[in-house]
Amino acid sequence: MNALSTIQPNDIVLLVARVIIGVVFMAHGAQKLFGLFGGAGLSATVQYLGPIGYLVSIGEFFGGLGLMVGMLSRFSSASLIVIMLGAIFMAHRKSGFFMNWMGDKKGEGFEYHLIAIGLLLVILVSGPGQLSVGQHLY
Repeated sequence: MNALSTIQPNDIVLLVARVIIGVVFMAHGAQKLFGLFGGAGLSATVQYLGPIGYLVSIGEFFGGLGLMVGMLSRFSSASLIVIMLGAIFMAHRKSGFFMNWMGDKKGEGFEYHLIAIGLLLVILVSGPGQLSVGQHLY
């Protein structure tokens, strides 16, 4: 009970942020790594992205998992920020800022990537909070 009395509102907010962004990245990684949720799978991802496709697929899936449970949260956040910056500069920059909601453009913009980077920066700077596996292993 004493450990629960030290939990601050920021710890709850960090938990919610970690779980939300973790689920999103884990799902995207599962599409790339395992072909789940309508994804193309690892071979198609590597064919599209080249050898870096292995790193992106593994990074998204396991980085998302790490964020969800609060294990290596800062490392996972930093890795996913690099992946998002790579996605912006290698693929989405040419499509502009906005997502393709109306289906009238070729490709998707990078607004989603910026939102993800913003949320990941909060976790990178603040750490995982008290409600995480990693906080209790040290």
